[in-house]
Amino acid sequence: MKTSRTKNRLRASAIVAGAMIVPAGLFAAPAMAADDATVSVLHAIPAGLGADVVDVYAGDSLLIDDFTPGSLETLVVPAGSYDLGVYADGSTPADSDAVLSAMGVEVPAGANATVTANLDASGSPALNVYVNDISEVMAGDARLTVRHIAAAPEVDIRADGNVIASNLVNPDEAIVEVPAGTYTADVVLAGTDTVAIGPADLDLSEGTNTIVYAWGSAEAGDLALAVQTIDGLDGMPGGVPAGGGAASGSGTNSALLAAGLMTVAAAGVAGAAVRLNRSRA
Repeated sequence: MKTSRTKNRLRASAIVAGAMIVPAGLFAAPAMAADDATVSVLHAIPAGLGADVVDVYAGDSLLIDDFTPGSLETLVVPAGSYDLGVYADGSTPADSDAVLSAMGVEVPAGANATVTANLDASGSPALNVYVNDISEVMAGDARLTVRHIAAAPEVDIRADGNVIASNLVNPDEAIVEVPAGTYTADVVLAGTDTVAIGPADLDLSEGTNTIVYAWGSAEAGDLALAVQTIDGLDGMPGGVPAGGGAASGSGTNSALLAAGLMTVAAAGVAGAAVRLNRSRA
């Protein structure tokens, strides 16, 4: 299936090959009303850093209880503005400060986004907000999105031994659409042949967006992967097509960036595409 068309399309886009190691896990969103939005939350802060088990709040309301590293939860919520906070297990907004927070995050109707609590490139806790691409996938194709949210250096991505994307850094993402099927790839330290993850095969199903997160810490030796799959993109009747992009920050500093990103997603303007194109360069 590795036709010249496939290879050309692969070389024209960036993939993070950490995706190639994990069997695809399905986190499809529940059915939603027209004025709802889908928000996924990923706990990607490794154990031992004071956030082993956390609770996630929206304002004073508990969203996720006993959230552990590597877990991903998908929620359907009413569109609106949310003050998101990550708290130590058993703590609440009434009796303690948030480990991480993002205030005034705008979630438009029909949006599909993922919030990650992770380490930035220097190893400090951070929040990222990503808009998930739920636009229609061409018949016979699949979409792969990979996000670098680990305290790890730049990486190159290889398919069949050939570098198809270079110097991907935290918190960048890369997206590619390819004919559905199985691909073999690995990830190496930038500019070297030193394999960090892989090689392994990845099975991409038709009409899906498989989103893979590389998280953890290279220094601590606990790099890991989490997988989210959004299906039903082969001619889905509704939803807001949205380009990729990430708003990254530590603590409340991520608030305005997160809100701005979600606004871009609702408007469908070119801002998100500009960031994506830069990450593909």
